[in-house]
Amino acid sequence: MKFKIDRGLCVGCEACNGISPEVFEFPDGKSKVKLDPVPAELQESALKAEANCPVEAISHEA
Repeated sequence: MKFKIDRGLCVGCEACNGISPEVFEFPDGKSKVKLDPVPAELQESALKAEANCPVEAISHEA
């Protein structure tokens, strides 16, 4: 599964990093996906991070 961040929407709240730090990082104040594709064992936490993004900046494709 591939995740991506719309960096124009990202407000840098770090909610995704709090939920799934293995997948998301903040190198410059905006979220970035560390793993592409996201391994099966981390997909559940990445999907939870996507669902909890307050500005809906995270999306995925199977």
